[in-house]
This record gives sequence, C-alpha cells and structure tokens, in this order.
Amino acid sequence: MKKSDTKKKKEAQTAVKNEGAAAVSSEEVNQMSSSEIVADMKVGWNLGNTLDSYDTSSSDNETGWGNPKTTKAMIDTVKDAGFNAVRIPVTWGEHLSADNTIDADYLNRVQEIVDYAIDDNLYVILNVHHDDALWLHPTYSEQAAVTEKLTSIWKQLCERFGDYDHHLVFEGMNEPRVIGSATEWSGGTPEERDVINQLYQAFVDTVRATGGLNADRTLIISSHAQSITKEAVSAVKIPDDAHIAVSIHSYAPWDFCGTDDTRSDWGNDADKQELDTNFQYLEDTFISKGVPVLLDEFGAVNKNNTSIRTQYYAYYVKSAKAHGITCFVWDNGTESEFGLLNRKDLTWYAPSIIDAMMQALQAYKGKYPKVEDFQIVYVVTYDQEWAELFLFGSWDRKAVNLSDYKGIRVETDAAYGNKLQIKIYGDKDGKDTQGNDKFKEQYAWLSDNSTTTTVDFDASILGSTFWGITLQTNSGPMTAKVLEATLIKTDGSEVSGAISVGWGCTVTSESSPKPTAIQRIHANQSVTDNTIYNLQGQRIANPQKGIYIQNGKKYVMK
Repeated sequence: MKKSDTKKKKEAQTAVKNEGAAAVSSEEVNQMSSSEIVADMKVGWNLGNTLDSYDTSSSDNETGWGNPKTTKAMIDTVKDAGFNAVRIPVTWGEHLSADNTIDADYLNRVQEIVDYAIDDNLYVILNVHHDDALWLHPTYSEQAAVTEKLTSIWKQLCERFGDYDHHLVFEGMNEPRVIGSATEWSGGTPEERDVINQLYQAFVDTVRATGGLNADRTLIISSHAQSITKEAVSAVKIPDDAHIAVSIHSYAPWDFCGTDDTRSDWGNDADKQELDTNFQYLEDTFISKGVPVLLDEFGAVNKNNTSIRTQYYAYYVKSAKAHGITCFVWDNGTESEFGLLNRKDLTWYAPSIIDAMMQALQAYKGKYPKVEDFQIVYVVTYDQEWAELFLFGSWDRKAVNLSDYKGIRVETDAAYGNKLQIKIYGDKDGKDTQGNDKFKEQYAWLSDNSTTTTVDFDASILGSTFWGITLQTNSGPMTAKVLEATLIKTDGSEVSGAISVGWGCTVTSESSPKPTAIQRIHANQSVTDNTIYNLQGQRIANPQKGIYIQNGKKYVMK
C-alpha cells in the first residue's frame, strides 16, 4: 500500500478505534485493579530509540539515534491506528547532576511527551531504560550506589507525576542485567537475580512512600533482563503489594525476529507452539496467581518479508491475549529494523501488520467496540491495463515453498470475470532483455458468477516456489474492491494475505460494521439474574476493589 494512502485508511477506522482508547474516565481508572488496567490495554506501542537514546554525538539525545523529535501528531497517529497504550522508554543517566537531580529541561520534555499521550486518553508506561549501560549494574558491590540513584530518580518522578491518574503506570527498570556477562541473556547469576529483586522492592517502597495517587498506582517489575527463561522467571520475587504487574520481553524465535539473516520465514506448527507454550508458562506462573503480565516489547526485524511478519505479529498478539497477556510492539523508527511508524510523514511502513494486530484481537471479549467488528474493504484504482495489486508478497520478498500451500481464495465486491486475473509468480525463469528476473507464471480469471474466487496452485506451471501473488487488470483503467485474500495451506489451515500496491494502481480503504447475529434487546427488557461481571465480561464470584456490572448497572467497589 502506498504510504500516502495509509492515512486515508486510518481516518476511516479512527472513530471505531478511538472509542476503546477514550472510554475509561479518570475516576473509573483510579478504581480499577492492576489486572483490569492491564487487560484494558488493548495493544501498546513503544516510542523506541528516542528518549532512551544515550552516548550520542548529538546535543539533543531525543534525536541522537536518528529519529525526529516527538510530536503530538505522532502520538495521535499511534492512537488513530488502534493502539490505546504507549510505552515511553527514558534513559536518565546522562541527565543527572552529581547529587542525582534530574535536569529540569529534560524532565519537562519527558513530561511534555507523556502529556501528549495522556491528553489522548492513552495508557502510558514510563520507565528507567538504558541506564544499565551507564550505572545500573545489579551486583552486590554496586548495590548501595545503584539503589540510591534509582530511588532518587523515582522520588523525583513521583513528585512530578503524582497527580496523574492511573492511566500512568511506572516501570522500575528495563532489562536489568550485567551487560556483556556470560549469562546476560540466559537468566543471570543468583547474585544478579537477588539484587534485581531487592532493587524492585526499593522501587516499590519509594513510590508508595510518596502517597496520593502513587499509593496504589500500578507498578511494573520484571525478571532478570526481562527474560522468559525459567531461570529468570522462577526467581522473580513479587513484592507484597496489591498493584504489581510483571513485564517480560520475548522476541521469539530470535533467528526470525532478530538481525540474523539466516531465517525470514515463520508460521509452522512448531513456531506457533513455541509462542503458545511461552505464554501458557507466564499465565501459570503469574496470572493464575493474580499478577497481570505484559509483554511490553516484542517484534520482528524487517527482512523484506512483510507478509510473514504480518502473520507473526497477528498470531503473537492473539495468542498472548488468549492467555490474558497484553503486548506492546517495539518500534525503533527504522524501516529496515523494527520500525513500523514513519515518524517523519506519519504513515505506517507496513499497514498490513498494524491491521493484522487489531484484527487478531477479535477473540478478546473486551469492553469496547474494536476495529475487528468492522469490515475493511480495500478500494484499488488501476491506472492502466496490466497494472497489479499485491495480494501476497512484494517485489523484494523471498521465495516460499509451493509444497506448503494449496492455493488462494480472493473475495471481492462483485463478480469481475475476465476483467481481473490472479497472477502467481513461480520459480525464477531466466532474465528478460533488460536483465530483470523472469518467472514462471500461472493465471486465473476471477469468477464471473461469484464474488469468491479460489485458485489451486499448479506445480507443473509454477515449479517448486512462488514469490508473490497479484490481482491484475485485463481491461485498462478501472476500480475494484477487495474484501480479503487468504492463502490456503496444504494442511488445511489458512493465512491472511497482505494487500499492497504492486504497480500502476493506488489503494484506499473504507469500513462498515460487520453483520452480526445479535438480536435486538428492547429497552423495557430487564436483566435480573444478579450475576456480577467485570469489565472484561467475566463472571466474578467475590468482587474485590474495582468496577463491576450487575443487572445492567455499573458498581464501584472501593
């Protein structure tokens, strides 16, 4: 999809998405438990490589790692995309005086950005981020000095943000560890894990001592390095406090998610089972005991594999939410890495990833209407004959094994017949006269009597791989609407395609409510079964502090 078209698409969805972001008032959120707050975060976004930058040649750390200064419009764009939470990583070490006082101008700037999100009714996570590279070393020899500096920072943040409601959440540290150690990413040493637990207890004690809204603000702690390894997770000591959440970071599998170029494909049963198993482990360890969990960093590096990454992000979010876990995507602003938002022109590098995450939350029975309740229709305008719209893949993606897939199903708004054809790019087949790659190609017209067309892949034509699938016009300039493109795997499972511009066309979108089978409830009907529900629609036998629904009315338990 062209970047210029993305904004139009997002505007068409904004009204629906913003309901979920703005629905919880200050009064309500201050009465919610930490589990309810974490559950009410639909999916979050990280303002990465910005305020967390350090050791830069720039006089302005905010732009020192290549990103532009954060603007209100940038946060608005994040909200409009459907995110209702923002994590703001901040590195403080280079902005402290000898007595650990935070530079006033820097703190003011941090507050300004926090306010951008708070004014948009978003949840905000504020933390201490890359200070582990500067001074935050969890060892016995440095514990006293680290504790003094860490608690000093949090005292000042509590004073500055003390009157902010519970949309603001504090995260004590980020990936605490000894950088470069042999066990940096494998769970750490017993000493490091012990010091980390003590540092988190000091963080909690410091925040609670400031009183006011900080007395029961949600606070986030983590395992060593925020690792999901059993060595790290099993060592987490939860403070004796009713408003604690746990954060874990999981870029799994790393050979796919990380910068290693050896793997760009994902999605077999073992891949999905790995995520499911990890999330079940976190549910069993924490959530089942009343401690909410966030995966407040996850993502996959761009390896020219947008379609595969789209599947990954969607499955990750859906599986995590099914286990009661809220996710935050890591976005460092760089398109060739983890970047999702182009922060200069405020468009999304891969709109299909954003859409897929929002649609993947369909199984989550939340409180508010969500974008997946609406049918997104892609409107493609072809400028010339033979122009192409990608249904799967892109010009620079890697080949996919044909043996893993059976075919593709395309749903359109009309039976276009021979006006449009599905074009499948198979094995490479030499070069053309200009030196460009040629491909073995399979073609199929759209149905002339149905809005759904299914094409079986023909290995005798395509060979052993395919590189991309397009919808091509045979009849010159025209406009068509595509509802969905779905790849059918040989095992019967299905994978969503990714709609994007090939050449000679533009794409916009429109949305409308999906039809449902929900019957109308008349106003004079009363519900008096006395069952108590929380805001997630779950039945509650013994309500504690929070907001509940009974017989159609809202009650606040204090």
